[in-house]
Amino acid sequence: MTSSRSLRALLVSVLLAGMGGVSGAGEVTLLRERAAAARPQCLVIGTVHLANPGRDVSNVTVDDMLTAERQREIEKVTDRLAAFRPTHLAVEWPAAEQAKLDQRYRDYRAGTYRLSADEVDQIGLRLAARLGLERLDAVDWNEMPPGSIEDFDWETWAAQHGQQALLDAIREPHRSQAEATLFRRSTLLASLRELNRPEALTDSNRKYFDYALLGDQTHHPGANWVANWYGRNLKIFANLVRRAAKPTDRLLVLYGAGHAFLLRQFATQSGAFAVVDAERYLTP
Repeated sequence: MTSSRSLRALLVSVLLAGMGGVSGAGEVTLLRERAAAARPQCLVIGTVHLANPGRDVSNVTVDDMLTAERQREIEKVTDRLAAFRPTHLAVEWPAAEQAKLDQRYRDYRAGTYRLSADEVDQIGLRLAARLGLERLDAVDWNEMPPGSIEDFDWETWAAQHGQQALLDAIREPHRSQAEATLFRRSTLLASLRELNRPEALTDSNRKYFDYALLGDQTHHPGANWVANWYGRNLKIFANLVRRAAKPTDRLLVLYGAGHAFLLRQFATQSGAFAVVDAERYLTP
């Protein structure tokens, strides 16, 4: 019978192998031990969802990205991002549905797929084809976490336990309106540059600490939901590490802006990547 110590060692080795941490001859290099020269470059670009799907906690409505003027702006954005010369392009698409993204990319390159307003299409497919990449990497995870829906339902909790005023304040209608105004009055490149400023990303991330207060000393629906938000981004981060493991890789991550702060933080603090300043590629 396998001892508990041997079993633990086996589980650790399997997990590390799945993370690309086994370097050969039984040696393991952890992310925190990765030398600076061995870190792939990573550029994270946060964006609003250009097709206005309305699926986020905070939604920004933008105008029609398919107009001739906006199409010219999108071309300028792809020009700037192409200068990064990415070898991998990761997008907000379910990792489990990579095959569907592969088919869309093949159809686009064959001239049989018409781009939607979505940023995966407008920026992702255009850029990947322009660079001759073999594929776009689907890296998203957005499934139901362990537990029941009641464990995470901060909206119902707030309504039933006298916290509706707090929830209404957290939802930041003025901030969403300001972002929408920014995208209507500015070019797409200028809007993305503003959205990806470190100060703007930090400000956006702060709202999750307020969500954590929705609950009481016994029930923590807000904190549970925020914990899953961090967990979701850790799963995305792990997928990014798996996709770009070589020191010569150059990974461009195109994702909803709400993710950008944590993905940059995880990429930096883990030692997995050399994180590149977004402003360098979003400045005309």
